[in-house]
Amino acid sequence: MIASNLSVISCRRANSALCLSAVEEHLQASSYRNLSPTGHLLVALTLGFIGTFGFLNNLLVLVLFCRYKILRSPINFLLVNICLSDLLVCVLGTPFSFAASTQGRWLIGVTGCVWYGFANSLLGIVSLISLAVLSYERYCTMMGSTEADATNYKKVAIGVVMSWVYSLIWTLPPLFGWSRYGPEGPGTTCSVDWTTKTANNISYIICLFIFCLIVPFLVIVFCYGKLLLAIKQVSGVNTPMSRKREHRVLLMVITMVIFYLLCWLPYGIMALLATFGAPGLVTVEASIVPSILAKSSTVINPIIYIFMNKQFYRCFRALFNCDKPQRGSSPKSSSKVTKPVRPGRRTDNFTFVVASLGPTVLPNQANPAEDCPLSTDNPKPAVVSLVAHYNG
Repeated sequence: MIASNLSVISCRRANSALCLSAVEEHLQASSYRNLSPTGHLLVALTLGFIGTFGFLNNLLVLVLFCRYKILRSPINFLLVNICLSDLLVCVLGTPFSFAASTQGRWLIGVTGCVWYGFANSLLGIVSLISLAVLSYERYCTMMGSTEADATNYKKVAIGVVMSWVYSLIWTLPPLFGWSRYGPEGPGTTCSVDWTTKTANNISYIICLFIFCLIVPFLVIVFCYGKLLLAIKQVSGVNTPMSRKREHRVLLMVITMVIFYLLCWLPYGIMALLATFGAPGLVTVEASIVPSILAKSSTVINPIIYIFMNKQFYRCFRALFNCDKPQRGSSPKSSSKVTKPVRPGRRTDNFTFVVASLGPTVLPNQANPAEDCPLSTDNPKPAVVSLVAHYNG
């Protein structure tokens, strides 16, 4: 390990682009701290499960998005961006770590290790930043004084591009001398070098931890916390519908925060312990578990952000039940007509407007198969909608 660290330091001084020689020595050194055959088998089975179901879940979301036009709203593009990055992890990353675990060693060489570390770091940070952008977009939509424009994709497109650019800003530096990518844990996966205790490496890890884990988490907590407070104020109307909505949003927020922490916080803690702790403090067995938890986000994200979404879930049922939408059940066929509105009343910073809405049925539908049914229940003659505009 002393020779490996000296090689890394000399690599820094030479400003090598990839530091391949240091990575090669580190790969060889990692073979001395390998898992047992049973350990490698368990890791391979877990990665196989994550790769398979992560691929299927995210692919299903993309299929639903392509098939049903009703899902092509601006905010759903952020969900698709998350699923796309997770799907690429399952295609470009997980198969290589799965194959390496079945053989007990890294199989695609030094350059492959650097590429694997870069690609997985890039896609993982894209997913994290997209979750933060999604929470901010929902916050802006809820707190906006005007109704959200379902045809304006500009702001969401900027958010998607920003998530990729931001990720590139933090994942390209190891390719050019600020830290490096190398083997991780038992040597069957690759990531940022968490163990080399140089100022160059430590400074990068601190910045990565703050700007790619803590900052997105704080944005998510702030935005969804504000949403919960707003919904609790609206619930002052004390209607069953408002209470049900409050409970549903509360469950969604708690679920998202818990699984965000479950997937990424152990990995961040492991990285900090490996960076600042004594040599050998993080064992091979302890290092592989947080890595697997981080990879499991590719399976969990579609379930939380998509299948807990009623719109996607109804289209999911329509896809597999081969149902056709009932007339008047899709946005194309249910143009809501707002009747005269009673004067709104104010409560704190909210203006409440109650309007009676009734569905209208259009006699012709161009492509009914492209719209998923919004409800399987019998249509009700009228719907009462409560609209709250936040003014604070």
